[in-house]
Amino acid sequence: MTDRNNRFTDKIAIVTGAAGGIGEAYARALAAEGATVIIADVNDEAGQAVAESIGGTYVHTDVSDPDSAANLAMTVVDAHGRIDALVNNAAIYGGMKLDFLTTVPWDYYKKFMSVNLDGALNVTRACYQHMRHGGAIVNQSSTAAWVYSGFYGLAKVGVNGLTQQLAVELGGQRVRINAIAPGPIDTEATRNSTPDAIVKDMVSKLPIGRMGTPDDLVGMCLFLLSDEASWITGQIFNVDGGQVIRS
Repeated sequence: MTDRNNRFTDKIAIVTGAAGGIGEAYARALAAEGATVIIADVNDEAGQAVAESIGGTYVHTDVSDPDSAANLAMTVVDAHGRIDALVNNAAIYGGMKLDFLTTVPWDYYKKFMSVNLDGALNVTRACYQHMRHGGAIVNQSSTAAWVYSGFYGLAKVGVNGLTQQLAVELGGQRVRINAIAPGPIDTEATRNSTPDAIVKDMVSKLPIGRMGTPDDLVGMCLFLLSDEASWITGQIFNVDGGQVIRS
């Protein structure tokens, strides 16, 4: 029987975009179960504060930059010798533009995709080779992949495809990769980026009629990173209060 209070003792885990919100919740939960956690973010002040509060390490990381992703991986390996778990959570979300695919400024679109889609690939490419004894990766998707959400939804469709393709490529070295697709989550980023009327409309249609919280996602993330999920890879798991029901 797995001791669920110490599933990650002696494990080295990286969480990108963990200076606040959902990423911070993931990082705190991993640390509470024994992991050594590396916070990777561009928000230095907040990221450092989270790292210090959980006994972890902060590494300034721009996931859209392959060199920055490579520096993250080597910093962790130099300090700890390996990487056991990775959560690709970093994204442009709070304060993002609300625009159509047909009209969003091209430079903004390219920057958005470089973080929200390519960022997960950049960090995975930098880290997977250091998961020498196998490892687990969780990508942050969204139910936006299945409902109209413009370029944000398109990025999450890409994350889902990336997850499935990398599961095949990395399976041979016992690296598993799955994705979590949250529904509407009550975070500062959501409050800053999504109009109240849209949020209220989404929540009114949920079978479980409330906004989710970061803590609602933590259990799935820890499960997918743990040995309990050792035969699960290439899957997208909705944690969404029933927003999207797929056959």
